[in-house]
Amino acid sequence: MLMVIPIEEDTMPATTGTKATAAVRSPLGDLNHRPHPGRHSVAADVLLAVTRVSLGWVFLWAFVDKLFGLGHETTSAQAWVNGGSPTEGFLAHAATGPFAGIYHDIAGAAWADWLFMIGLAGIGAALVLGVGMRAAAVTGATLLVLMWAAVLPPENNPFMDDHLVYALLLGVLAVFGAGRSFGLGGWWERTAVTRGRPYLI
Repeated sequence: MLMVIPIEEDTMPATTGTKATAAVRSPLGDLNHRPHPGRHSVAADVLLAVTRVSLGWVFLWAFVDKLFGLGHETTSAQAWVNGGSPTEGFLAHAATGPFAGIYHDIAGAAWADWLFMIGLAGIGAALVLGVGMRAAAVTGATLLVLMWAAVLPPENNPFMDDHLVYALLLGVLAVFGAGRSFGLGGWWERTAVTRGRPYLI
């Protein structure tokens, strides 16, 4: 026997015009749901944070060593604080390839020294703190590609070297919002400085 189950009016979704105002949920959940790009598993967050800080330290160490001449790659006599040039040694003597002439011309220029050192410090600090990841990714990738172009072709590969890998890694960190992973990225995105300026996030 066919049974008919009555449906009370107040159980039906209210409608306005032709569109229903109450949605019927699927028992499988929202199949169109996508997680927030800044939310990851704990393991992913740890990996992003360690990678971000490690890459930031690469930039910061280069800045500190060239500034004070700690003896690792830069001697005390070559330190910027002692009158040395952070760019002259590399650009004047190590630059090779099709762009070598350009790099030789700017080697030791005051503006090149300042831009290079500000870039190292700013990019490194942004990565370690987790703020301004997009700006750090763009400026950092630009600096790395310029350094890659100064020694063409690379010593151990027809075109690929660690500069390009680091540049790609910066893009990955920015896309996945790595500044929010054990960093200050979440707080930075809510400040007045970044409001209406997504390029500063």
